[in-house]
Amino acid sequence: MERQIYTPAGGPPQGPGPSRELYGIMGEANIYQMIADLYGELERSEVRGLFPTDMAEASKKSAAFFVGLMGGPPTYIEKYGSPRMRARHLPFVIDERARGVWLACFDRVLQGADAKYGFPMEHMAGFRAFLASFSAWMVNTR
Repeated sequence: MERQIYTPAGGPPQGPGPSRELYGIMGEANIYQMIADLYGELERSEVRGLFPTDMAEASKKSAAFFVGLMGGPPTYIEKYGSPRMRARHLPFVIDERARGVWLACFDRVLQGADAKYGFPMEHMAGFRAFLASFSAWMVNTR
């Protein structure tokens, strides 16, 4: 049976992305560490199979995306081209359960993010809102 690709209602995320001030406040090293910690959580999660064998390399690629998103240099675009994240994720079966696991992993990483990564807490609600809408758009299977 051919896989039916699901497209979430409402289309791509409409809200603002994370604050572009984050890069200047946190710095590149802290963003890379935050995403490395996320990938450590993902490696121990039930969605591990959705990720490449080399989680360290996958983490660096994802961190480059977040650096640009958070106001830093466009390293991701320079190295890999347009993000087109939904298209890049289509080969993987991502349902609401997988999305929930990914968000829970990110939630664990964001606990104490002010101390761990210099994350300014006044931007946390906006960052979490972005993660919720971004991850909803990655869901491609019911």
